Amino acid sequence: MGAGAVSVEKMPLLTSYKLGKFNLSHRVVLPPLTRCRSYGNVPQPHAILYYSQRATKGGLLITEATGVSDTAQGYPNTPGIWTKEQVEAWKPIVEAVHKKGGIFICQIWHVGRVSHYDYQPNGQAPISSSEKQVSPKSQHDGTVSVYSPPRRLGVDEIPQIISDFRLAARNAIEAGFDGVEIHGAHGYLLEQFMKDSANDRTDEYGGSLENRCRFAIEVIEGVVDEIGADRVGVRLSPFATEVDCWDSNPEALGVYMVRSLNEYGLLYCHITEPRMVYEAGKMKIPHRLHAMRKAYNGSLITAGGYDRNEGNQVIEDGYADLVAFGRFFVANPDLPRRFELKAPLNKYDRTTFYTPHPVVGYTDYPFLGSSEYEQN
Repeated sequence: MGAGAVSVEKMPLLTSYKLGKFNLSHRVVLPPLTRCRSYGNVPQPHAILYYSQRATKGGLLITEATGVSDTAQGYPNTPGIWTKEQVEAWKPIVEAVHKKGGIFICQIWHVGRVSHYDYQPNGQAPISSSEKQVSPKSQHDGTVSVYSPPRRLGVDEIPQIISDFRLAARNAIEAGFDGVEIHGAHGYLLEQFMKDSANDRTDEYGGSLENRCRFAIEVIEGVVDEIGADRVGVRLSPFATEVDCWDSNPEALGVYMVRSLNEYGLLYCHITEPRMVYEAGKMKIPHRLHAMRKAYNGSLITAGGYDRNEGNQVIEDGYADLVAFGRFFVANPDLPRRFELKAPLNKYDRTTFYTPHPVVGYTDYPFLGSSEYEQN
């Protein structure tokens, strides 16, 4: 061993994995992270550096949530992929990730009622499964988000939303992405249909679990038909209760959805777990994906506030195939390398997660060995 060489033991997170046609060199995933820096809903050149910083050969990256249409927006400066301009703006970003050997997936979403008249074309009402309005929410910076009363989506309008998802998927492939992840989580439009706290419909898209999941499955089916199942992932969060969206039987919902996904042979399913909680004075993740893991035939990505040790454990146990690390990846562009060397991590600054600055809190976190600001 030469001078300065480091002996590194192979940890479960850093083992290779075959994800569909893609050969991953490790199991550490960059999940979708809204960053609010796409001015005018168009991806910007500073995203080239942000994503390429976090790209590794054989590493899986998923973009921030990307709108499928002009009605899909609910936050400032989030990107879209429904126009030619947006597609062209994504191309150099995708190219930079591919140049480093990364696999790049575009997450496509529609926020539904988690919006305001100001974000909607002509100031119209946001769409949702019902007229139920989201209550005001306090944000980390002390502000309060207020959401406009939504309009119930008509059955005759649903084919247009499916068409929007299909177009977004087709555009993502044109931009060079390796696939798309359909956002069916966190209280946005697909979940507003799936979860019984938000869906009070009495037509074929409401009532029974099967009816409430119908819209999401039709979207998935449409996207699969458009670009092929081997390029499609789905994100779910059956246990989440965000933006007034929860279900009275989350495990049944999760199991039903993953069993439905089995029919399509998708690239993966990405499930957000409940946040870590205190149990007997220790931080623990309440693992509740066992029934879904058992029911799902494909590759499973989990996310839920994991640290390196927890991530290694769930890979070793076969609880999940890949682990997504959000806040750690924001603050540590070289996260897989830090895990490999068991190196200290930069601390993330929550106050800069969503600021529109093109550098601060975005591309200015140091790489290992490059700054005295690294902290335990």
